[in-house]
Amino acid sequence: MLSSHSAPSGVLSVTVVEAKDLHKEDLFKNDPYVEIYFDEKYKQRTQEVKSSNNPTWNETFTFNIAQGSHEHKLRIRVNDKDLVGSDKIGEGKLDVTDAYNGVIIDTWIKLPAKLGLTSHGEVHLIAQFQPE
Repeated sequence: MLSSHSAPSGVLSVTVVEAKDLHKEDLFKNDPYVEIYFDEKYKQRTQEVKSSNNPTWNETFTFNIAQGSHEHKLRIRVNDKDLVGSDKIGEGKLDVTDAYNGVIIDTWIKLPAKLGLTSHGEVHLIAQFQPE
């Protein structure tokens, strides 16, 4: 079993499946997209889905994980694309430690509002790790 502090080298695949009950940022429905990243300098993102608060993406992204990496919290940020810029709908984190240990993670990540008292929706992710 791996320690909770380091990862083996390999490739982490993350599929952004769908989202549900996204908080409306505009008068109309959102044009949501998802950014996923361990590091702000290297973000990957889905295509935007027009006019939906329950979008489906089914897009897969890969992250090369170095031996001994301490990257265990994948950050998820859902945005609403506007004519100029974007508004944040919500954000959450996925602990991928189990994936490094060979478990396929298939889960919904909650996007809590301020103080976590209400929800800005949920994002369905599937993560799996292929060691080198």
